[in-house]
Amino acid sequence: MSNFSHPLRALFLLLALALAGCHSPAPTDYSPTHARLFLESADGLGPTMKLPKSGVVISIGSKAVITEGDIVNAEVAQVDLGRCLLLQLSPSALRDLYRLTGSNQGKRLVLTLNDIPLGARKIDAPFSDGSLLIFVEMTDVQLEGLVRDLKRTSLEIQKDIKRKS
Repeated sequence: MSNFSHPLRALFLLLALALAGCHSPAPTDYSPTHARLFLESADGLGPTMKLPKSGVVISIGSKAVITEGDIVNAEVAQVDLGRCLLLQLSPSALRDLYRLTGSNQGKRLVLTLNDIPLGARKIDAPFSDGSLLIFVEMTDVQLEGLVRDLKRTSLEIQKDIKRKS
């Protein structure tokens, strides 16, 4: 019986490994969208990003100052100039953004979505109101879809962060 049990255990082990490899991630009903903000470089020597509609070219620092892990929610906001993207940030990201914008007035923040530049915001004062408003170069219909995707992406990322902590 001991000769039989060894091959049987090996068969069960192979079967278990094969089934473990068959697990696929659950399908998503949204497009994962990673929003990042880059600060305009002071010397103009950093990489450049070109906004798609306006054609504005901005030299940026090589590292994002706000990443998708810092974003806890997104909404469409209506302001005097039209509809824009409102990003709500984690408390620690808000403190960082306040310090960053306080010491970099006159520069711009460039918004990328999945590494594609789609908006820029001039820093005219320290951002202290708990959220970030930024106009994006897309239609209102596209903006609605973007907000849906950012909300779902943010929810999934925040769940992962909580699981890891």
